[in-house]
Amino acid sequence: MVQPIGADGELYKTLTSPRAQAVLLFEGPVSESLEELEIAWHQRIVHHIDDQLNGSTSLSETVAIKQELLEIGIAALHTFLQSNVTGPPLDHDLAEVVYTAAFHKAQPGQLIGFQKQLIRNLTVDGEAAYALTPHVEFFCLAKAILTHKRVVEDDTDARWQRLRLNFWHQRMLSDVAPTLQKDIYDDLDLVGPIILSSNSDYEFDTKTKFLLERAAIHTYHGFDVKAREDLDQAAKLTGLEYVLTGRLGKRTKFQQNELSQLVVLARSSQSSEHPSQAGINGQINGTTKTKEPGEAGAGPKPQNLNLNDDTLLESIAFSKDSSQEESEFAEDIPSSLAALDPANQPILNPLDSIILLSLASSITNTSPQHGLTREETLPYATRVLEGGSTNWQIYTQALLVRSRIEGYRSRTVERGVLQLQALVDQVIAETTPSVDTSKSTETTDTSANTTPSTFLPRPKPSESASVAERLQYIHQLASPTRWVLEAELAARWVSLGGLRTALEIYERLEMWSEAALCWAAVEREDKARRIVRKQLYQSEKASSGSETASLEEDTDEYLGEERVPLPIDAPRLFCILGDLEKSPTFYERAWTVSGDRYGRAQRSLGKHYLQNQELSKADEAYSKSLKINPQNQSTWFALGCVRLELRDWKGAVEAFSRAVQIEEGDAETWSNLAAALLRLPTEQEVDAVSAEKVKDPEEKHSVDPQKHVREAFVALKRAAALKRESYRIWQNLLNVSATLSPPPYADIIVAQERLIELRGTVEGEGCVDIEVMEGLLAHVIASAPPRSVALPNHAIEASPAEQKRMKYGLEHMFVDLVQKHVTPLITHSRRLWQLVAKLSLHLNRPSSALEAYEKAWRATQNNPGWESGAESAGDSNGETSEQAWESVVNATIELVDAYESLGEKERTEGLAAGTGELVCKDWKFKSRSAIRGVMGKSKERWEDSSGWEKLKEHLASLRTT
Repeated sequence: MVQPIGADGELYKTLTSPRAQAVLLFEGPVSESLEELEIAWHQRIVHHIDDQLNGSTSLSETVAIKQELLEIGIAALHTFLQSNVTGPPLDHDLAEVVYTAAFHKAQPGQLIGFQKQLIRNLTVDGEAAYALTPHVEFFCLAKAILTHKRVVEDDTDARWQRLRLNFWHQRMLSDVAPTLQKDIYDDLDLVGPIILSSNSDYEFDTKTKFLLERAAIHTYHGFDVKAREDLDQAAKLTGLEYVLTGRLGKRTKFQQNELSQLVVLARSSQSSEHPSQAGINGQINGTTKTKEPGEAGAGPKPQNLNLNDDTLLESIAFSKDSSQEESEFAEDIPSSLAALDPANQPILNPLDSIILLSLASSITNTSPQHGLTREETLPYATRVLEGGSTNWQIYTQALLVRSRIEGYRSRTVERGVLQLQALVDQVIAETTPSVDTSKSTETTDTSANTTPSTFLPRPKPSESASVAERLQYIHQLASPTRWVLEAELAARWVSLGGLRTALEIYERLEMWSEAALCWAAVEREDKARRIVRKQLYQSEKASSGSETASLEEDTDEYLGEERVPLPIDAPRLFCILGDLEKSPTFYERAWTVSGDRYGRAQRSLGKHYLQNQELSKADEAYSKSLKINPQNQSTWFALGCVRLELRDWKGAVEAFSRAVQIEEGDAETWSNLAAALLRLPTEQEVDAVSAEKVKDPEEKHSVDPQKHVREAFVALKRAAALKRESYRIWQNLLNVSATLSPPPYADIIVAQERLIELRGTVEGEGCVDIEVMEGLLAHVIASAPPRSVALPNHAIEASPAEQKRMKYGLEHMFVDLVQKHVTPLITHSRRLWQLVAKLSLHLNRPSSALEAYEKAWRATQNNPGWESGAESAGDSNGETSEQAWESVVNATIELVDAYESLGEKERTEGLAAGTGELVCKDWKFKSRSAIRGVMGKSKERWEDSSGWEKLKEHLASLRTT
C-alpha cells in the first residue's frame, strides 16, 4: 500500500489526481450561512466518496478505489503536518486544490469565515482547537476521508491511519477530549493485536513504529507505566541495548578530580544499520535501504547552540582510562556497552533514537518537578544529540527535550530558552510561506501573511532537510505544532520573569486564556478578568475603542451582553472567569455552552462545593464529570474524598478503586482506599438477616469477618511501597497489621522499624507501639521453642523454607529491631525496658536482662512527684499519684526478684562469658539498697500504704536469707 509522504510534489500530485478532484467537486449555490456552508462541504465529500465506491463494478475495483481514497486522506493529513509541524513551506498553493473554482464564487471574506467554521467544528466535548490553525481545510479533508466507515472497514492499515488522525486531533485541542480518547483506544485495541501478533505479516520496523506511537499516546494521556512497557518491547524488537550508568569525568572547567557522571550508553543492533534519509520507498511497512557506514550522520541538522558558560564545559570530559570503570560496572551492564567510549558512541538507528527520547518524555511526565528525575532525563537527550542522529526531525525533537530540561538549572537556563527560541523560529519560518504581493490581498490562511524574522539565519535549501525526511517519523515523535511550541516559549519566559515578552506572544497568537492565566499567576487578577470578559461579553460603552486596545491600555470592564456567537473556547474561558470570580454561575454556564460535555466545568463545580462543604452537590458534580471522562484519575480521587466525608464507604471504595486502576502509582489513593475499606461493614453485618436463615453451620462460618481488613492491609502495603517517606501511611499499616488474625509479623516489624527511622529523632520512644512490641515478643518466644515443639497452627501448611523463616528468621528480625532501633530511643518507658529484659532472657543473656530491669526501675523512679504524692505525680503517663506509687513499688519488687533469680547465674556474654563469673554476686546488697532507697524517699507520704508493707516484707525476707 502506497503511503504518499514523499516530496511536496508527490503530495500535490496525489491531491490533484482525478480521484481527488472527483471527491472535492463542489456543485450548487454557495450558502450565505457559514455553518451551512461547512456542512454542505463536508456532506458533499462524504457523498462523493459513496458515489466513487458505489460506482465500482468488481471487488478488485472497490479495493483499488479505497486505496486511492486512503492515499488522498494521508496526503491531506501530511500536508497539514508539513504546514504546521515540520515544514518546509508548501511549494504549491494546495488550498486552490481544496477550494474549487465553484467554491470561490463565495463573497469576499466568506472564505476566511468558512475556515473559522471548520476550526469551530473540530471542538469535541467542549475542548476547542487553536482558533488560528493554518491550513485547517487539509485536516478536515483528511478527517472526512479517514473516518469514513466504508473506507476504513476491515482494513487494519486504514484503521491505523484513522488512529493517527484522531491522535493529532486530540493534540490540537486545549485538553484531552474523552470522546476522542475512547475512539483512539478503541482503534488501539483493534489494530494492536493484529500488528503485534507473532503470526502477522508486518515487519519488525513496522511493529516498532506502532509501539512507539502507542507509547506516545499513553504518555499524552498520562498512562506512563503502559508507555514504558511499550518502549521496552520496542527496544527488544530493534535490538537496542542501553543503560543509564555512571562514568568518571569532569563537568566543569576548573574541576580537578574526576567524579561519576550520568551517561546513557546505547548501541543499535548490528542488523539494523542506519536507514537512508534520502527517500522512502513508499511502503507503509517502513522497509528502507541502508547507508554506508561512512555516510551516517552526514545529513543536515538544525542548529545546536553552544552553552558558552564560564564554568561548565560544553560536554562532559570523560576519563580516558576506563579500566577501573569497567571493573566497577561490569556486573551491571552488558559487555557490549561496557566497552563503549562514552564520549564517542556509535550513531543510533533513528527508531532507537526515538525510543530514548520517548523514555525521557515518559520519565519527565511521571515526575516533572523532581530534580533527580531531570538529571536522569538529560543523558537520554544528550545521547541522541552527541551521537549524531541522522534524521532532521529526530534531532529537532532531541534539542527540544534538552531545552525543556535545561530550563530548570541556573547554569543552563540561558541556553535552554535560546535553543527553544531558535526551534520556534525554525518551525515558524519553515511553516510560513513567503508572501507574493502580486496576488490578491485575501488569504486562504488564517495565520499572519508576513515573512517571519528568525533568531538565527534561515538555512539555505541545501542546508535543510527534505519533506520526506521530516515526515518520516512524525507520528512516532509526536512533535508539537507551531502554536504549541510558541506557547511553551511564552510559558518559559513567564518562569524567567519575562512577563511582557510572554504577553506579546500570547497576544499575537490570540491565546487569550493563556494570557489571562499569565496575569493571574503574577497576582494581577484584574487584568486577567478583563481579558476573559472581553472575549465573552460586549462593552457597555458603544464607542469606547476598547475592542482594538492592547492588553495594557484597555481599561473597560466588559459588563455588557454576552457575545454572539461566543468564541470557540468559551467553555474554558467561562471556567477561568469562574476561578477568578469564585462564582459557580460561570461554571454552570460553561457546562451549558458545551452542551453538557465540558468535564472541567463540573470538576470546578465539585471543587467549589467541596470548599464550601456542600458535599452532596460536590458528589453530584464530580459524578457528572466522570460520566464524560471516566479516565480522569484525579476526579475519581476527589470523588472518593467527598464520599469519605459523606460516610458513603461503599461509594468511596468504588471511587478509589477506579482511581488506582487508572494510576496505580498514587500512594495517597491507595491509603484512602484502605481507610474506606476499614470502615465498610463486615460481611457478617451485611448478611446478618440472611445468615439467620442459613441452617448449615459450616456455611455460616464461611464468611471472612476480616476480609475488608485484609484488603486494606494490601492497599496500605502498596501505599507504603510507593511513598516510603510518609510516616502516617506506615503508622496506619502498623495498626492494621496488628488487628489481623493471624498477624503478618514480618510486615509489623518492617513497619515499626520504618516508623522509628522516620520519627525517632522527633518523637523518641513515643513512636514505638508498646502493645504491638509486646505482642511480637510473645510470638517470638512462643514460635522459637525446642525442636520437639510443633509450629503454630497457622504455619502447619507452610513450606519447609517458610517454616524455617518463621521459626528463626522472624526472631532475628525482631532482635535486630529491639537492639538497633528501639533500645537507643528508650528514656522513660518502664514497659520498653521490661521488653528488652524479657528478650534478653529469651536469648539467654542474663547480664543484659538484669541491666534492663535496673533501667526499668530507674525510669519509674524518674517520674516526678511519686515520693510526696503530689497531684502532678504520674501525669505524664496518665496515672494518678497512687498509681505512680504502685508502679514504683512493683518496679522495685520486680528488680529484687530479678536480682534473686539472675544474680547467681554465670555470665554468658562479653569477655567474662565461660569464666564462671556471676552476673551479680552482691545481689542481696543491691536488693536491700534499692528497697531502702525507695522507702527512705516515700516514708513521709506512703508509710501506711499497702505498697509500703510489700516493701517491708521483701526487705525482711532479704535479711533472713
